[in-house]
Amino acid sequence: MASRNSVKTYSENSFYHIYNRGVEKRNIFLDSQDSGVFLSYLKTYLLPRGGAFLNKKISSGQSSTTEKNEAKKLLRLKNYSDDMELICYALLPNHFHLLVKQKSNVINRFMNSLGTRYGMYFNRRYRRTGVLFQDVYKALLVNSDEQLLHLSRYIHLNPIEALNLPISRWREAKYPSSLPEYFGLRNSTWVKTNYILDYFTKRPGAKDNYENFLDLDIDPIITSMVGIDIEE
Repeated sequence: MASRNSVKTYSENSFYHIYNRGVEKRNIFLDSQDSGVFLSYLKTYLLPRGGAFLNKKISSGQSSTTEKNEAKKLLRLKNYSDDMELICYALLPNHFHLLVKQKSNVINRFMNSLGTRYGMYFNRRYRRTGVLFQDVYKALLVNSDEQLLHLSRYIHLNPIEALNLPISRWREAKYPSSLPEYFGLRNSTWVKTNYILDYFTKRPGAKDNYENFLDLDIDPIITSMVGIDIEE
């Protein structure tokens, strides 16, 4: 029997929670370089590529050979900026969480590109062979605004709760997440915080800030809403 959320049906203009972990529950991010490389791949896939600018750099007599080769490399890479938006993320040593909105049906291609590229990097760096991830990634279709909010909360709490930290000490969580974007401490244009943060500025009676929402005691609600089986 297939595990929960491994059988996926995709809908355009829909939100999905995507997650996976290392084969045999092994770590897939061994240090900050590994997580940085994974995030750099996300960035190159999700930022508009600027094809006209890159072609101009390639043809320019003022560009160095290194600059031209880098521009050619970027042009060859797949790009999903027109079809996919990243809402939030968290990277733990042996698994990752992504909350995305797909505008057209590209999740499978996007995840294949990301998983293959990162797996090749990881195997090359650590001189290993074989698959890196456990089975196919999981994808959960988000069915309501409320579920979307609680999924963002679940994802952002993952690195904090893994270290048994209170919300007020979230900066001490050493595992990467998009929480600095949500608190206005980092501006990454490829992380689209507006889908979540707009709720707190436009809905009557909403909590006055996202940090208050994270600190709410609503674990039973989250358990029923997020539908996670990462620990199974």
